[in-house]
Amino acid sequence: MGESWASSKGVRASMRSNRCRDTKPELALRSAVHALGLRYRVAARPLKDLRRTADMVFPTERVAVFLDGCFWHGCPEHHTVAVTHATFWAGKVASNRARDRDTDLRLGDAGWLSVRVWEHEDPGEAAQRVRDEVLARRRIRRS
Repeated sequence: MGESWASSKGVRASMRSNRCRDTKPELALRSAVHALGLRYRVAARPLKDLRRTADMVFPTERVAVFLDGCFWHGCPEHHTVAVTHATFWAGKVASNRARDRDTDLRLGDAGWLSVRVWEHEDPGEAAQRVRDEVLARRRIRRS
């Protein structure tokens, strides 16, 4: 096996145990959105031909919600620079951010709206933002 991206076996085990869905921030956001009366699909692909999964999808309104982790997506407020393997992690975060921009562009080209929420945001406030966007898309659809 080649050189690992992890600085130790403990770090590798910790990073591999990170969940890809149903994290505490995601559950809090979904709960807040659900409490506002909205129903959605969880961990779904907005576009079948695009291997990108949104955390919440409103297919009828064509709204995809992504809850971005501060470390993984380079939050301007909370992102911390890795001390060990800094070059690797800087590249990883940069590629995640580039993929996020590409996803938003592709979804936009297909008539979808991407809503990005940082993990540190208040779930209630973020849920209101999601609700506002979904309801706005419903009104446009009905017109």
